[in-house]
Amino acid sequence: MIKKALLTLILGGLVPLFAFAQETVRGIDDRINDVVQPISDKIAGVVFYPITVGGLDVPIVLFVLLLAATYFTFYFKFPNITRFGLAVDVVRGKYDNTTSGGDDDLITNDGDIPDTIRREDLHGEVTAFQALTAALSATVGLGNIAGVAIAIAIGGPGATFWMILAGFLGMASKFTECTLGVKYREIGPDGTVYGGPMYYLSKGLKEKGMAGFGKVLAVIYAIMLVGGSFGGGNMFQANQAAAQFTSLIGSDSTWAGFGFGVVVAILVGVVIIGGIKRIGKVAEKIVPFMVGIYLLAAIVILISNAGAVPGAIAQIFNGAFTGAGITGGIIGVMIQGFQRAAFSNEAGVGSASVAHSAVKTKYPASEGIVALLEPFIDTIVVCTMTALVIIIFNTTGQFEYADVINKEVLINGERIGGVNLTSAAFDSVIPGFRYVLTIAVILFAFSSMLSWSYYGLQAWKYLFGKTKAADTSYKVLFCLFVVIGAASSLGAIIDFSDAMVFAMIFPNMIGLVLLAPVVKKEVEKYLEAINSGKLDSK
Repeated sequence: MIKKALLTLILGGLVPLFAFAQETVRGIDDRINDVVQPISDKIAGVVFYPITVGGLDVPIVLFVLLLAATYFTFYFKFPNITRFGLAVDVVRGKYDNTTSGGDDDLITNDGDIPDTIRREDLHGEVTAFQALTAALSATVGLGNIAGVAIAIAIGGPGATFWMILAGFLGMASKFTECTLGVKYREIGPDGTVYGGPMYYLSKGLKEKGMAGFGKVLAVIYAIMLVGGSFGGGNMFQANQAAAQFTSLIGSDSTWAGFGFGVVVAILVGVVIIGGIKRIGKVAEKIVPFMVGIYLLAAIVILISNAGAVPGAIAQIFNGAFTGAGITGGIIGVMIQGFQRAAFSNEAGVGSASVAHSAVKTKYPASEGIVALLEPFIDTIVVCTMTALVIIIFNTTGQFEYADVINKEVLINGERIGGVNLTSAAFDSVIPGFRYVLTIAVILFAFSSMLSWSYYGLQAWKYLFGKTKAADTSYKVLFCLFVVIGAASSLGAIIDFSDAMVFAMIFPNMIGLVLLAPVVKKEVEKYLEAINSGKLDSK
C-alpha cells in the first residue's frame, strides 16, 4: 500500500509538468522553474553547505568525497596502482570467472527466503567490458569537454594537476562501491539482475545488525537516484545536445529543440526497452568510438604542437602550487581541480555500481577491480588530454582568465567558456572540428542517457517493486523527459538534479566505510582463486 501511494504521489506530481508541455513548449521553462526552484535551493543548501578553507567556501560534499577516497586508497593498499594490471587483464578476458568457485557463494533475494536462494555461478547479464563501457558512458561526456574548460578558466592550468590527483584517489572509491554492488546484487527468476547501493546498503548493513538504518539509507538513496536520472542523467544531457545541434544548423527555435528531442527520445526508447543487455551492446560500440575519435583529435593537436607540450606540462605543475592569477591562490586551484574531477567521474556517488552489478562474474572483487579503470580513463586520460589542448591553445596568450562568476575567459575581447572554449581550442589546429565535436556531444549525451535510464530504473523498481508496470511507467516517463529537456532551458531542474546526484554521496559513503571489511575479504577470495588456479587463464 505504501509503495502504491508513493508511486501515485510521484506520478501525480509529474502530471502538471506534462500539462505545461501540452500548453506550450516555449512556456514550460518558467513554470517548471517556479515549482522546482524552492525545493532545489533547500536541497542544495544542505548538499553544498560551505566550509571555509583559506578564505574560500568549499562544499561539504567535496570534503566527504576526498576524505573517503583517500581512506579507501590507504585501506586497500593503493589498489589504483597494485590492481591496475589485473584490471586490464580481466577486461581483456584473461581470467574466466563465470563458472568456477565454491558452494558458499550464494545470494538471496530480499527477505532471505530459503526458496529464493540462487547460485551465482552462471548469472549476470553483461560482460566485464560491456559493464565498463556502460558505466563509462554515464561519466565520459560533457564533464570532460566543458568541465575541464571551466576548471582551467577559473583555476588556470594548475587545476589539471589536482583533477588528476582526484581521479587517482577516486579509483579506490569506484573499486569499493562496485565490489559491493556485485556482492549484494539480487538475481530474479528470469535471470534479471538488480543491484546498486540500494541493495548493499539494506542487505550489507543488515548483516551488521543495522537493518533499519540500512533500509532508510537505501530508500533515501533510491529516491535521489530517480531524481538524478530524470534531471542530470536525462534532461540536462538532452538540453545540451539539442543546444549543440540547433547551433550547428543555425536555428534557436524552441520547436527545433522539440523535434530533436522527439527523435532522441524514440532512439533512447528503442534501446532501453531491451534492458541492460541492449544498453551494454550499444555502449560497447559507442563509447570506444566516441572516446577514440576525441582522443585521436587531441593526439593530432599535441603532435602538431609537440614543442609546446613540455611547457604546457610545466604550467600544470607550476600552477598547481602557486595558484598564480586566480582568486584564492593555491586553495582555489585545488578546489577547482577536485570539484571538476568529482563532477566528471562520479566516484563515490555509487551510480556506476548499478551497471557493474549486472556483470557475468562469480567473484564480486573481479568487477570492483575492473571499475577502478573508469576514473583513470575518464579523468586521468580524457580530462588531461583536453586540458593540454586548451593550455597549448593559450601558449601564445590567446585568452586571459577573466570572469570567475560566469566561468568564462576572454579571447580577443569576446567572452567564451565551457564546451565553446574546448571547441575553439580544437578548431585552432583542426579547422571545422566543431562539427565533429557536435556529433561527439550528441553521442556522449545519448550514451549517458542510456546508462542513467538503467540506473534510475533500478532505483524505481527498488521503491515500487519489480513489476512490468513499474518497468513500463519509468521508461515512458524517461522518454517524455528527454523531449522536455531538449525543448527547455530548465535552469532550476539542472540545479535540482545536481543536488540530487551529489546528495547520493552521503548515504553511499556511510555504507562504503562500514562495509569496507567485506570488500577486503572479497579481494582476498578472488586473489586466492587466481593463485590457486581455480580461474581459467587464457
